Amino acid sequence: MDSATAQRLLDLNRQFYTDHGRDFSATRERLQPGVMRVLETLRGSESILDLGCGNGELARTLSRRGQRGSYLGLDFSLPLLNEAKRMPFTFPVKFLATDITAGNWRSKLPPATFNLIFAFAVFHHIPSFDLRLNIIKEIYDLLEPGGLFIHSNWQFLNSERLKARIQAWDKVGLSPQDVDPNDYLLDWKRGGTGLRYVHYVNEEELKQLAKASDFEIIETFYSDGENKKLGLYQVWRK
Repeated sequence: MDSATAQRLLDLNRQFYTDHGRDFSATRERLQPGVMRVLETLRGSESILDLGCGNGELARTLSRRGQRGSYLGLDFSLPLLNEAKRMPFTFPVKFLATDITAGNWRSKLPPATFNLIFAFAVFHHIPSFDLRLNIIKEIYDLLEPGGLFIHSNWQFLNSERLKARIQAWDKVGLSPQDVDPNDYLLDWKRGGTGLRYVHYVNEEELKQLAKASDFEIIETFYSDGENKKLGLYQVWRK
């Protein structure tokens, strides 16, 4: 994929989450079972960076669970961030409007490292292997030695209902030859119609990304949805 196409797909998703952020937030009022499984492993003292924090539901859940360590949530969607900021928290929480696909995103962060970084349902919206890898290398640098990077990727091809939402690339002026293998265009019909770019991230690609960024994969599991196969979760260690 060339850089111009990658930028078009990024712009498409930015527009989607600007136009439909409030409607999307209404579908994310509870954390996925896989995310809850991850939170069960926390001690409460971790310093957390949450990439793609969305409407802040993860931070609210941490607050209810007695989290004490600091939390920094990043997202580019102002409608979602406005939802995230609407309630008080019982531990140190900060949200920043930041796009991790922008080259200078780390300059907006405080000069600190973290012992835990989350990226739930984020990387399937980032076009091109190279861009995904570059961001993961940045994540590696932001972690303390031994720190964990925990992420999930949407396994929409495991659902016939979701596969029916796949649209032709010509709806956004592209062709299958313009994009990478496992790239898809999905529709949205809640509160208006929209289109999103989604990449199907599988275990083999995650293995390649981890190796190229010097991470160690220490756990893999599937969760979410009626079939418990709509989310691919992995825990990586620096």
